[in-house]
Amino acid sequence: MKASKMVDWTNDELNEKLGDMKGELFNLRFQLATGQLENPLRIREVKRDIARVKTILTQRELKLGTR
Repeated sequence: MKASKMVDWTNDELNEKLGDMKGELFNLRFQLATGQLENPLRIREVKRDIARVKTILTQRELKLGTR
């Protein structure tokens, strides 16, 4: 997913998506361990999306001076 779309989301939406992505990553890793994963590149995509969401949240925190 593009970061430009994520920037438009609220913090609550970002946190919700972050939780969803972490759950998906867990499931993908479980499928990898059991040999059921069909698309191993999906793990990389989800990890990068998680990093994008965390980056956006951190930038907003620093912008607001809450750190």
